[in-house]
This record gives sequence, structure tokens and C-alpha cells, in this order.
Amino acid sequence: MRPPPVPAAALSAVPAAVLSAALSAGLLFHGTGLTPVPWLTWLAPLPVLLLAPRAPAPAAAGAAFAAWAAGGLNMWSFHREQLETPLPAAVAVVTAPALLAVAAVLAFRALARRGRPGRAALSVPVIWVSGEYLMSVLGPHGALWSLAYTQAGVLPVIQLASLTGVWGVTFALTGVPAAAAALCAPGAARRARLGTALVALLLLAAAAGYGAVRLAEPPGPRRTVALLAAGQRGDWAPVDTPRGRRKLADVLARLRALPPGTETAVLAEGAFVTDTANLARITGPLAELARDRRLDIVAGVIVTDAARNTAVLLPASGGGPRVYHKRHMVPGVEPYRPGDRILVAGGSGVAICRDLDFPGLAREYRRSGARIMLVPAWDFDRDAWHHSRPAVVRGVENGFSVARSAANGDLTASDPYGRVLAERGAGSRALTTVVAAVPAGGTGTLYTRWGDWFARLCLAAAAVAGGSAAVRLARAARPSRASRKTERRSDLLSTDRERAAMIGAQADPGPVEGS
Repeated sequence: MRPPPVPAAALSAVPAAVLSAALSAGLLFHGTGLTPVPWLTWLAPLPVLLLAPRAPAPAAAGAAFAAWAAGGLNMWSFHREQLETPLPAAVAVVTAPALLAVAAVLAFRALARRGRPGRAALSVPVIWVSGEYLMSVLGPHGALWSLAYTQAGVLPVIQLASLTGVWGVTFALTGVPAAAAALCAPGAARRARLGTALVALLLLAAAAGYGAVRLAEPPGPRRTVALLAAGQRGDWAPVDTPRGRRKLADVLARLRALPPGTETAVLAEGAFVTDTANLARITGPLAELARDRRLDIVAGVIVTDAARNTAVLLPASGGGPRVYHKRHMVPGVEPYRPGDRILVAGGSGVAICRDLDFPGLAREYRRSGARIMLVPAWDFDRDAWHHSRPAVVRGVENGFSVARSAANGDLTASDPYGRVLAERGAGSRALTTVVAAVPAGGTGTLYTRWGDWFARLCLAAAAVAGGSAAVRLARAARPSRASRKTERRSDLLSTDRERAAMIGAQADPGPVEGS
């Protein structure tokens, strides 16, 4: 038995789907990842979205999945080699965005083919933001995989985060190419195209204007902060060993040599390793120096027997050390017990590295009075830029400065508007020092007050649209009431005819034999 022939339209869609997937994949590969090129991110969805209304649904879905899966391979070696992510989890990192892209592209296709370019353009960012938000809430990595961080260096764009969080930036990134593709889709009425174009241009102009106005705000009072870090590379010498004592002496010497007027110093995550019995060997000399130099010191300390990754604050005013326990560990890498409290003292919040990948925790700090975040951190060399930018964006979202000192990464000082005021890599075991004057007054933001309102709005819109589509499909799948009545009448008439024919056949004896 021969298989059914493949339609010519499906065959002709294959080359277009392959080309579109390849173009989007290339743009995604270079427009996202560890060192993204920001303007490429805006173009990345466009080839697949242009294809979608012109191709069969399987071709559009396949192109979307292939593009996002191939583009996501730019993080594969980092996850597998640096983070030692298990294979199933690494596969999930690649396939989850690809599946989300399939949902967005199919929704866009359905609406564009129905001649609704406005709804088609809106569907892509609504679905994408909903997916990012759900991953941030339900997944173990917070908002780390958001597309918004690709724009961390594009200051007018990233100001949207102060209103909507990263969700508004992602909405713009996916909404602009969706609007362009919707305007080019066949079958849409001219009036609908013009309306879609006008709304898109007005929203872009409003976002750009808001960014320009916010960037013009005065910075306010400043505080001089020193960041100190080194490349650790397995240098885990406890403080009661000769190597550990030399490390402590080196840090103390560097702190004493800081420029006059330095008010705060931040050391890296895991700068010292000790057990509880020897913790005073670290906090004692640091506390004494803090009092003598009138210098607030934040030091990352791994307390081995307590299984705690801590940041110890030694205040310039004297007093005892204050200890913060890291809240969010790297899965499979950090075998420590998480903390359950924040630490804010004198307008300064203390967090550790990955904690600032979670927008809700950063918002809690700002609501508790933090105007500057002091953040010991630990990165993995290749992700120095990539993992410093979520902290920068948290500052934009909540209107605080961030002083982040990362072993095996970058020492980064940024203001509440995302401006990176100083940055240098910690490339060797020798201590690297960066000194910067950062705004310390803070500024209020809508996002701090209202939280993830924009993401929830997108999620609600996606749920309503999904429900409406399900109802429409269900109605199309079952016959209408009128058609069912017509079918029943036809059945009854057919039955009546059959009965009449049977009765007539019984009443007619047929020709009489011999007549």
C-alpha cells in the first residue's frame, strides 16, 4: 500500500523553514549567552515569525524549536564544563526556551492568518514574558535566563526595569520583531496594519522617553567603596594553615593601603575558609582594622563545620560582627545550608552572589531600607560579565547601587540607573582592587512598590487567550446544534422512506403467474 502523497505546499515550506531557523539560530547564538551583542537580540525572532503565517503549522513549529534549541547551545559547554550540570538538566536548559518559542510562534501564526496583526504582535511577548516569569518562580535559577540582561548596557532600554522589572524589557525585545512580522503578514487589512504600527511606535517612543528622563535624574550623595577579590582556582586554604594566614595578612595589608576617605570595603565570596572554632582569627583582626580606619568591611567566609556560606559585616562604628547566610545556593555545587533572613544595616544591604538572581529577594532588601547592596560573589571566569549583569539590573529595578566583588569574575560597581562606574576582572591569585564613588541615597521605583505586576498581567492575558482558543477549538470540533437537528431530521426522513418502501413492497403481490 502506497503512503499518501506529501502536499506540494508542505514540500516548498521545508527550505524556507530551514533558512528561517538557521537565521534565527545564528542571531540568538550571538545575541544571547555569555557575551551577547545587544542589537542582534532584537532581530533574532524575526526570521521565524516572518515564516510562520506563510507555512504549515508543523513547519513553523519545527523552525521555532530548531532555532531556539540551536541558539541555546551557546551556553552548553559552560553548563557542562564549568558548572558540571547533569546532562538531563543541561538538555532542559536548551529545550525549555525552545518549547516556549514553539508556543509563541504557533499563537502568532494562528492570529496572523486570521487577519489580526495587533493580537498576533501582542501574543509573542505575552507568552514569552509569562514563560520567563513562571520559570523564575518555579525553577531553581530565579530570573537568570531572562532575555532582558542582554540589554544591560543599553541604558535607555534597561530603565524599563524600574517600572516593570525585567519583564518589560523582555516584552519590548520580543514585541518589536513580532510587530514587524505582523505588519508583513499576508491577509491583514490595511487599517489593522496601520493601527498595529501606530501602537508599536507610540510604545517605543514612550519607553525611550522614560529612559531618557530617568537617566537625567541627579545621582545624589556618594560613598567611596573598595572592592577586593582574587582568582581562587581551588585556593581553599583554611585560616589556621600557613597559606590561610598569609592570605589574611595580604588582605589586611591591602585594606590598610586603601585611599583615605574610603568608607566601605567588600571582599569576595569565600575569601576565607574556617571552622567555627577559628572564626575569631578572621573577624578579630578585621573588626580591629574596621574601627581604626572607620571602614565598614564585608567579608565572605565559608564556615566548614556549620556548612554555611556567610558574609560577615564588620562595622566602622565598632560593635560585634553581623553575619548573613547565603539564601540561594548553586544546585549541585554548594553543599551549604541556606539562610532565611536578610541583613540591612545603615542603609547597606548584604547579600551573596546568586541571591541577586532572584528579583523578589532584591525587592525585599529595598523595601527594608537598603540604598546600596554590598555583595561578595564567586563566578566561573567565562561568565564574569554574564553573571554580574543581573545584579546591575536589580539595582535599576529597585533604585539602589550595587558593589559586587567576585572571585574568578569581575569587580563591578554600578549606580541605580545601571551605569557601571568601575569594573575590573580578578584574573590571578593576586588581589585586585577597585575603588569607586557610588550613589548612596537610593531612588524609589514603581517596581519596588508593585512588584511583578507586569508579569502577572501578561500571565493573565496568556491564560485568557489560551482559554478562548481552547473554547474555540472545542466548538469547531463538535457539530453545531442546528447541524445536529438537520442530521436528526435527515435520519428520520430516511427511516420513514425506508418504512414506506417496505410497506409498499409487502402490499404489492407482484405479477400473477399465468395471467
